[in-house]
Amino acid sequence: ETFMLTRGLYNQPGEQVTAHTPASLPPLANGESPNRLDLARWLVSDEHPLTARVTVNRFWQQVFGRGLVKTTEDFGAQGEVPLHLDLLNWLAHDFRTQGWDVKHLMRLMVTSHTYRQSSRVTEEHLQHDPQNLLLGRGVRYRMPFWMVRDQALASSGLLAATVGGPAVNGYQPDGIWEEATFGNKRYQQDSGESLYRRSLYTFWRRIVAPTMFFDSATRQTCNVKVSRTNTPLQALLTQNDTTYVEAARHLTEGLLLDSNLTDSDRIHVMYQRVLSRDPSAQEESLLT
Repeated sequence: ETFMLTRGLYNQPGEQVTAHTPASLPPLANGESPNRLDLARWLVSDEHPLTARVTVNRFWQQVFGRGLVKTTEDFGAQGEVPLHLDLLNWLAHDFRTQGWDVKHLMRLMVTSHTYRQSSRVTEEHLQHDPQNLLLGRGVRYRMPFWMVRDQALASSGLLAATVGGPAVNGYQPDGIWEEATFGNKRYQQDSGESLYRRSLYTFWRRIVAPTMFFDSATRQTCNVKVSRTNTPLQALLTQNDTTYVEAARHLTEGLLLDSNLTDSDRIHVMYQRVLSRDPSAQEESLLT
């Protein structure tokens, strides 16, 4: 039996309550006992109006930088109304009919004309749609902190492609854990390939985030949007953190040791690997 607790006090039970779904959403199927399996089936049922929409909106935010519903964490009455409601509904329906296939959904988004547009901003864009609410141009936004590190490792050729396995301890200055835990925990750095695995596999202690990440959320709350700030710490980190120093060294060593490349070739190769484009004439002249 479960009771409402008066003022949240465990020793003051109030009215008895039972498990059920919110009244604003479809109820569980008749005759079903309200257990976790029934809840899981209810979440992905065809009658549930929100699960597919919320999921699609979250992936849209990941690809385009902003969700079709801007308040990604709030689809309720206090959230913002989607500007492209028909698009959200169509994507949600397609996602469900395709068997909740995330790869299909992501492929659909990144191969769309909307995603492949140029991100160049014109005077017409600034006049009629400065915030790009109508998706009239390509999106341009900062990578989140985990992508910045992974991109540096991938561009340099250091990123380990291993999938799965336990969490790893990457590079970190001495004494961080000891200070945060009053000497109760000591950080044991891994070695070899483990230092260059994707950020997804980085061990994260709840009270102290890995020092290689910036703008990271705390572990006490669940955040669905990555904050983006401008601080000198970001530049200092990418210039001095061991991960980025080794990535830069590995990238340049490989190009310098290739005797078949000219200086101009090396500049073009580096731009392609890091920025996915060729340098402009002015950029190339500054580097030669």
